[in-house]
Amino acid sequence: MSLQPLTPVNCEGLLQPGCSLLQLDGEVLLFGQKGWPKRFCPTGIFGVRFKNNELRLRPICFSNDSVYIPPLRCPAVCRLDPYDGLPESYLIHGGRTPNNEISSALYMLTTDSRGCNRKLTLRCKEKVLVGEAPGSRYGHTLSVVQSNGKTACVLFGGRSYMSDKERTTESWNSVVDCPPQVFVFDLEFGSTSAHTLPELVDGQAFHLALAREDCVYFLGGHSLNCDSRPPRLFRLRVELLQGRPLLSCETLATGLSISSAITTRVGPTHKYIILGGYESNSEKRLECNSVSLDEKGVQIQSVESPKWTPDVLHSRTWYGGCAGEVSVLLAVPNEGRSLITDTYNYYLAKFENEMEGGNEADAQESSQDLTDNSTPLEDSEELYFGREPHELEDSSDEGEGTYNEEDEEDESQTGYWIKCCLGCKVDQNTWEPFYSTELLRPAMIFCSRGESGHWVHAQCMELSETLLFRLSQDRKKYFCLDHGALPHQEMTPPRVVLPLKRTPMKVKQRKTSVARKICQKAKRSIFRRLFN
Repeated sequence: MSLQPLTPVNCEGLLQPGCSLLQLDGEVLLFGQKGWPKRFCPTGIFGVRFKNNELRLRPICFSNDSVYIPPLRCPAVCRLDPYDGLPESYLIHGGRTPNNEISSALYMLTTDSRGCNRKLTLRCKEKVLVGEAPGSRYGHTLSVVQSNGKTACVLFGGRSYMSDKERTTESWNSVVDCPPQVFVFDLEFGSTSAHTLPELVDGQAFHLALAREDCVYFLGGHSLNCDSRPPRLFRLRVELLQGRPLLSCETLATGLSISSAITTRVGPTHKYIILGGYESNSEKRLECNSVSLDEKGVQIQSVESPKWTPDVLHSRTWYGGCAGEVSVLLAVPNEGRSLITDTYNYYLAKFENEMEGGNEADAQESSQDLTDNSTPLEDSEELYFGREPHELEDSSDEGEGTYNEEDEEDESQTGYWIKCCLGCKVDQNTWEPFYSTELLRPAMIFCSRGESGHWVHAQCMELSETLLFRLSQDRKKYFCLDHGALPHQEMTPPRVVLPLKRTPMKVKQRKTSVARKICQKAKRSIFRRLFN
């Protein structure tokens, strides 16, 4: 057992309580943080990278056919192994949104593709549940069971707001435990069924759910009715039949008094290590346990805990998630220390894998594979707040890997966030896309004033989108509004006012025909004869 401190590289504010760590396609992903800078990561999902005792994040992209998923805190997360030709994926249900609302949507996260530089692209789809679908909640669990050649998902527990009839002005944001119902649904059709079992009396949240074949074990949890963490352990057996599934529950004696704990898997077998959590409202749980699931049932044993640092021992709260096999990422806030610049202390807890036979060399190799991802990515793809990708082109993994503020260019002189003119309207903190081609940065156009020239924002020059597109296609010079006195070859053209067509009030005299002229002459000759 070891506890390795980590130094965050410009990302210490992104790991917030309630976030989730996912392991997809050999990478560790961070999801559910609140208040990330959207100009760097529109999706809100980051790739976690451990290297040289440093914690680095890089933004993850979504495919074009993906749906938007908000940063959900405390959702139910479940990993789906590849089956029936379906790829490896994750299911995310419920959770709290940044607006303090509780979601009831179900999302599926899969791998879409990898670029030529091994950059990961994800695909997010929303699944629709029909029938007795579960309501909005957070702090619940989601598990996968297999029975009779079928696969289904089991949802249990959680908390939600009071019903509209019970909510008052004073208790508008008060939460209660959801009814102790078990929901079973399949992913193919989304049909859901709700089940009430006599063994499950009180609702519980922030518990653990470990699944093996057709059984799900519910361990620990916190109940708001009695404000306690009773040492509970239930075994739920699910039999998937042709119609409605058949459920049975059994109460076991060997339970743990724990809530908000972290589990990490050990090897390919159903063996897990439990770390973290709370024993009471004011006491953390510093012990570690190993849980083994087999045909006989469940076995819970105590294992050696890492040597906790004083920051961990004296802190009141801590949180984190599974960062790969036999590894856990922990975040401990600095409480009451104003002199410390970093808000949190980060640690990577590693456990030995017994499946390797206790070989220390193999254990070190496996831990090295966990800390340094095998995916070769450049430093320019990592997340650096206040820096642009073009400022990191010269950096590489072969160097020292340290961040030097002197090497960073001054954004007031170069980059997308410069003050291009006296009336510049672009602000880095309040900027929003103005043109349809803009996504993360404002559109700019080059002014050919002088020998070197300079860049200006297209929005500040009041360029239309059609003109901006035409100027980007043609190889002609452009001069900004400040340099309009120069010969304008491709200057912003003035508005052309088309002349109005005025129709005359009187109708012009029409041309008379030859026959009509002869008739008129004949009439005149008759009048002349009469007068003569």
